Amino acid sequence: MTRTILLFGDSNTHGTMPMPDLGFGGRFDRDERWAGRLARLLPDWEVIAEGHPGRTTVHDDPVEGAHRNGLTVLPALLESHKPLDLVLVMLGTNDLKERFSVNACDIALSLERLVRVILSSGSGPGNGAPGVLLVAPPPIREVGCLAGMFAGGAAKSDALADEIEAASRRVGVPFLDAGKLVTVSPIDGIHYDAEANPVLAAAFAAAIRAHFG
Repeated sequence: MTRTILLFGDSNTHGTMPMPDLGFGGRFDRDERWAGRLARLLPDWEVIAEGHPGRTTVHDDPVEGAHRNGLTVLPALLESHKPLDLVLVMLGTNDLKERFSVNACDIALSLERLVRVILSSGSGPGNGAPGVLLVAPPPIREVGCLAGMFAGGAAKSDALADEIEAASRRVGVPFLDAGKLVTVSPIDGIHYDAEANPVLAAAFAAAIRAHFG
């Protein structure tokens, strides 16, 4: 029986390429993205990629639009794709933008809130709770065209994995630290180079098999 996983993320789930300038809109081909590769590694799963560039955990973005608030859109996505066996959550990078003025602890608490929404949503099989895999994104670097936007974010991001792992323990869901697998591109310090895609896909597939059969 085919099971369903929702990938709930931001531009790095969308497949955005590293940006040499702010007007750049490149996106990896569908088969090259880590989400597309994951689908091939999990032939018995339906893999739904829901990556929105600029998506935050719980914040309305005053510059890029309130619709980038992950907490606002999450209930509709859960209902739209119900029943879901699993939701992979990889967010928090955009919360590091200077405009939000939040620290690593607050970002982890925001992710914890999202996980609790998923677990109480009734969007799993038989109106139960979907499984959740909580992923910490890799630390960012303040370089290139996005450096000003993320000013002060690099130091915060170095503490993010430990805070998110603690949040995963509080809500009782599996955790994976993507920062131990890949690094951000030196071009913009936020997005991943092509070499990261197969690494992430393989690691996510292994974690899904290990924790969810």
